[in-house]
Amino acid sequence: IVFLDEIHRFSKAQQDALLPSVESGGILLIAATTENPSFAVIAPLLSRSLLVRLEPLSRDAISDLIRKAIVEPRGLGSKVEIDDAALNRIVEVSGGDARRALTVLEAAASRVLELSTSSPAVIGLEDVGASLESALVRYDRDGDQHYDTISAFIKSVRGSDADAAIHYLARMLEGGEDPRFIARRLILLAAEDIGLADPTALSIAVAAHESVALIGMPEGRIPLAEATVYLALAPKSNSAYLAINQAIADVKNGFAPTIPASLRSNYLSKGGTEQAYRYPHDDPNSVVSQVYVEGVPEYFTPKSSGFEKGLVDRWPALKRIIRGNGA
Repeated sequence: IVFLDEIHRFSKAQQDALLPSVESGGILLIAATTENPSFAVIAPLLSRSLLVRLEPLSRDAISDLIRKAIVEPRGLGSKVEIDDAALNRIVEVSGGDARRALTVLEAAASRVLELSTSSPAVIGLEDVGASLESALVRYDRDGDQHYDTISAFIKSVRGSDADAAIHYLARMLEGGEDPRFIARRLILLAAEDIGLADPTALSIAVAAHESVALIGMPEGRIPLAEATVYLALAPKSNSAYLAINQAIADVKNGFAPTIPASLRSNYLSKGGTEQAYRYPHDDPNSVVSQVYVEGVPEYFTPKSSGFEKGLVDRWPALKRIIRGNGA
């Protein structure tokens, strides 16, 4: 039986070296990680494993653990006591993590034992507050908290909840997340989830990214917040996103008809035997009947949201002219 703690610290090559023994049954591997196994463990090893997720401890479990640590001879040995407000605060900031709760308790106990003249010393809310580091939230830029929080952030903006989005933005910034990473995700969201419903959204997201690069932190939080709120409250549409995904899928499946001769860069060299390219600007409405892709499927379907609402009638009207079945 081989137990590997923090297997995410093993490189891919080191994890690969375990495969033969795991496959042959030479070893029974038990591994632990605080990271997302999908990212931290190589796929061949993961496919041969049974995943067991350890959930955060309940508030009652953390509270019992703290009280036990205070009275245990191997712990604080009843040298201190703790009031209810301080206990609840430690439970709150622990996020269900026993090690974090004990770390905060130990720091608060050290402080109160140094400053207090009473016996036993009493840990109060002020002592807990002074013992906490600047970031009170659990956040690991390389672990589950990174992926979970950015996911919650994006889904809150997509769901138009500006308050929730700002909350997750604050958690990421206080946790030390790279603000440029957040800005890049906002750019992607503006194109994917807002799109033509509000074309200005993409410009605002790009401007936020440029602002963060120019002014840095902590001031960069302001343009990030502005972009976050704007994108959250903007009308939503993923029509362009769906269109390109379907078009790519068709191309991968072999849909690639010959480009019409009139659209090629050298069509005039064909001796004029092919139909000439029709220049749209020669038409009063700047749209003409012309084949651009033979048998092209319908990829873009506008939604009745924001600016895109104006395309609901315009796009079918344009298609009737372009396809030659309407004027």
